[in-house]
Amino acid sequence: MKFSTLRNDRGSAFVELALVLPILTLVLIGAAELGRMAYFAIEVSDAARAGVAYGAQSAATAPDTVNIAIAARAAAPDLPSTLSVSSNDPCTCETVTTSTGTVVTTPIPLTNCGGNPAPNPPVISYCPASTTAGTVTFVVNYVQVSTSATVSTMFNYPGIPSSFTLNGFSKMRVLQ
Repeated sequence: MKFSTLRNDRGSAFVELALVLPILTLVLIGAAELGRMAYFAIEVSDAARAGVAYGAQSAATAPDTVNIAIAARAAAPDLPSTLSVSSNDPCTCETVTTSTGTVVTTPIPLTNCGGNPAPNPPVISYCPASTTAGTVTFVVNYVQVSTSATVSTMFNYPGIPSSFTLNGFSKMRVLQ
């Protein structure tokens, strides 16, 4: 006659799996959620980059906010419809000291700037006069695009918001 011992291990692996499985599932879902948010953050940033790349092609495309938004949305097809795009076409005066290479930038008000290739009065009149020998002042146009999208999580987690707002920003000099 055999007596069963207290050291029988027949069901211990199943009990260990039952204890660890909820934690393992939570870690896997958390990793998938983190990867999903990282993917959407990259898409928001790429959308801003695509919009600014379209606007920086020329002085004619820089103020074209409609097509800048179309280019940005086309670059982020997997984002939810909450993607918002805003852009502007700021001008700056850049004064360069030729001997040292120092650049001093002065913003020009948007009302005196914008994609108009020949504003009246000329934009250069809004730049400070260069009184030092060896300095050159010229106008530089930039395009700035900001994007944002609200992305919801797959599940509701206690203590964590159920949606996040992801932002992207890009700025590029307009080709002259």
